[in-house]
Amino acid sequence: MPTTLSGAAATSASHPELDNWRSLPISQQPSWRDDPGYDAAIAELSMVPPLVFAGEVDVLRTRLAEAAQGRAVLLQGGDCAETFEAASADKISARVRTLLQMAVVLTYGASVPVIKMGRMAGQFAKPRSSNDETRNGVTLPAYRGDMVNGYDFTPESRRHDPARMVRAYHTSASTLNLIRAFTQGGFADLRLVHHWNKGFTSNPAHSRYESLAREIDRAVRFMDACGADFEALKRVEFFASHEALLLDYERALTRVDSRTGLPYDTSGHFLWIGERTRDLDSAHVDFLSRVRNPIGVKLGPKTSAEDALALIDKLDPNREPGRLTFITRMGARNIREVLPSLVEKVTASGAQVLWVTDPMHGNTVTSPNGYKTRNFDDVMDEVRGFFEVHDSLGTFPGGLHVEMTGDDVAECLGGADPVDQEAFVEGYESVCDPRLNHMQSLEMAFLVAGALSRRS
Repeated sequence: MPTTLSGAAATSASHPELDNWRSLPISQQPSWRDDPGYDAAIAELSMVPPLVFAGEVDVLRTRLAEAAQGRAVLLQGGDCAETFEAASADKISARVRTLLQMAVVLTYGASVPVIKMGRMAGQFAKPRSSNDETRNGVTLPAYRGDMVNGYDFTPESRRHDPARMVRAYHTSASTLNLIRAFTQGGFADLRLVHHWNKGFTSNPAHSRYESLAREIDRAVRFMDACGADFEALKRVEFFASHEALLLDYERALTRVDSRTGLPYDTSGHFLWIGERTRDLDSAHVDFLSRVRNPIGVKLGPKTSAEDALALIDKLDPNREPGRLTFITRMGARNIREVLPSLVEKVTASGAQVLWVTDPMHGNTVTSPNGYKTRNFDDVMDEVRGFFEVHDSLGTFPGGLHVEMTGDDVAECLGGADPVDQEAFVEGYESVCDPRLNHMQSLEMAFLVAGALSRRS
């Protein structure tokens, strides 16, 4: 009898092919299999309730199908790597509020439905280019995200601890509870668009947002006078996503839906495979090919059209709109040269993938004073290039995937209220990759809204 996804005591799916990945090449995994706490952590994760439900996942797949066919856009954003410490109500609400503001800009400015998705409630692990980090002659394991080890540079902190998977589950559960309360309990009511901007310093992006909010307010008051029903304005759909990096965690949270007998990874609604783990014969691609969730794949500048087509055959053999999203991360210098061939050949194959731009990861540099950063102008240029390519080919630019925060941090250089490298000393808070701050996120939303408006 398949396990139901709605039961409070749902257990890990018993499905033979879900374990094929264990015999395949795998990278970016922690060294914790021999830890005495490993079996207990996996056993607990196999018994806990699901974080998301099959019905929610099915709704998202339907929404993404609309985007793949040019009738909606995806807005996906959040921290590069969530931390347990930052899973507070204030920081979660700030991220949700910023995403809602960006979505309002896109919806009202471009007259297009926006699918709202956070890099939240599961983005606790990160791939690293090196297994180790050396400081002052001392070498320790690299920080791989709070689900694996700690950021403090000590042997105790940097140990790969499987118990952290359980803590990540519970932190994700509390984060999702708060997000659901915000988005269903009045916080997201469109009639409160002015309130979403309170508490932020006045600057050009906020001024543009306030002007747009006044227009929305007038439109809402007009509809109110006409007797319109505002129920649809009081709440929003909000989906959770993360990179499915640690397959021990993903496998333990996979459940079989009692309605269909199909496996769903209940750690999040949408899962993606990173540029470092997307080899066709790898464990990550095999495992995610077997779950029913919508799947994303990051494609870097070295991706060939043959790579993309092979990934489609493996992950979306039935050519189902909404199943597969290609998230391109080319870099501003490469986007206009590399992307056209990929889009042309994928489109010619008949596959209906959703094309989304990640303008962050291909534009990472080191500032003169030693901080990992991104130039906001490069980020914006990659977004422009993404739209230019799709405009030239007559295909649909389906969305935006960004690392951002709702806080006024200083991590990416530039913007309308410019961040310079001196600001990093006090304002750099990320434990991994630099994020757009609240104002820079709004600036990007206005750019994308303009591009979408011109297309329509």
